[in-house]
Order: sequence, then C-alpha cells, then structure tokens
Amino acid sequence: MFFKTAEEVLFQWVSRVCSGNPDEIAALYSEAAVLVPTFSPHTVTTTDGVRDYFGQLASRDGLGVRLHNKALRKQTLSDTVYTLSGIYSFEFEVDQVLLSFPSRFSFVVDISLPKPILHHHSSQVPRNLS
Repeated sequence: MFFKTAEEVLFQWVSRVCSGNPDEIAALYSEAAVLVPTFSPHTVTTTDGVRDYFGQLASRDGLGVRLHNKALRKQTLSDTVYTLSGIYSFEFEVDQVLLSFPSRFSFVVDISLPKPILHHHSSQVPRNLS
C-alpha cells in the first residue's frame, strides 16, 4: 500500500492502533525503522520488536488513540519524505478505569515506500513544574 500524503500515514497508524492488530501496525514501519515508544524505556529497531511492543499495548482493554488535530505540524524534507509532529492521547484501562495519556510524537515518513514509517518517537507530555 502506498500513501498519497504523510497525513494519510498518520491517520492509518491511528486507525490500526485502535483496531489492536499488531501485525497491521508493524506493516507501516520500514524494516530499518527506529521506534522510541511511549510506554517502554527501550528503543525498538526490528520489525519483530515493533510488533511485540504494539502487541503488548493492544492487550490493554479499551485501547484507543485520539489525535489532537490542531497540534499537528508537517515539515517537508523532500518530494516524498516528511516529518509529522504533534500530540495524541493513548487511552486504555488500568485497574478497570479508563485513563488517558497525552503524548508528544514525531514521525519521519517516506510516502514512496510501502512501509513508510522510518522513525517514530513518542513520549508522555510531562507535568508542568510550576
């Protein structure tokens, strides 16, 4: 599958995370992709690692991702390579309570590739120190 825009890659990623199928999510990541995940201290650099991370995340009841569209920023690096950054919120149950985890993200995507995600960094929005 090829994408026409970088935003399509992001929207497809959100949809696949919400569906909870780790194979479909991993299929978006290049074999050489780097994932710096939200809920792990370890950087992931293999397709199996991406699948395992999202498999573990998908085991959470009520899993969803909500994109904060107003925070989305796109930078063009070339005719087919873009960065996307912004805020999304993961939602899932912890001890039968649905919690939300607002998180910052950045993606580097190449829409000329069938597996367009080259780099993905995500971290929870820190609490304000003031």
